[in-house]
Amino acid sequence: MSRHFFVAGTDTGVGKTHGTQALIHAFRRAGDRVAGMKPVASGSARTRDGLRNQDALDLQAASTPPPPYERVNPIALEDAVAPHLAARLTGTPIAWEPLDAAFETLTRDYERVVVEGVGGWLVPLAEGMSAEDIPRRWNLPVVLVVGVRLGCISHARLTARAIEADGCRLVGWIGNLIEPTMPLLEENVATLREYLPAPCLGVLPHRVAPADAAVLIDLSSLG
Repeated sequence: MSRHFFVAGTDTGVGKTHGTQALIHAFRRAGDRVAGMKPVASGSARTRDGLRNQDALDLQAASTPPPPYERVNPIALEDAVAPHLAARLTGTPIAWEPLDAAFETLTRDYERVVVEGVGGWLVPLAEGMSAEDIPRRWNLPVVLVVGVRLGCISHARLTARAIEADGCRLVGWIGNLIEPTMPLLEENVATLREYLPAPCLGVLPHRVAPADAAVLIDLSSLG
């Protein structure tokens, strides 16, 4: 069973980073040496150290010990648009070489690496390269973060179907309550449990810090 995982989301803005951080903290609580990774990130800010993406910085801070930023986020893009468009605007190549090198180093130095995707499952990265190619290339089982809000059932089922159609293995899902006043909230979560073909690892409350939310993550099915 794999000790490294890829975290996908049903859409942009559903809490992939929050779910990834919670998963990292859960593995830390289990005594593992864990690193987070966001191979490609758009919407990065210019700093004196170079481009820095806040999601990647959050994953770096959650890791134990924190790896160098360039290993967490080998390709940082400035514009907050789809990564293939952000790369095109600045002429930044998105290629496998720096991604593979960073991932291989992290897997050598850490017991577990949790890799967060960018955008949704099928977002393009470059010519002939999309987000779903990352877990396929690195043979990573997938954890799906579902932003629990109106429409999430269809989005989650479609994404789960796409993950399996692409030859990847969905091993669990995390619910992230982004609309805590959603009508029939418990019934919607129950429907997700019924229809998604993988166990629920946990449902994260609204605006609870990832380190605190980690106690709600059940790692038993991940090995």
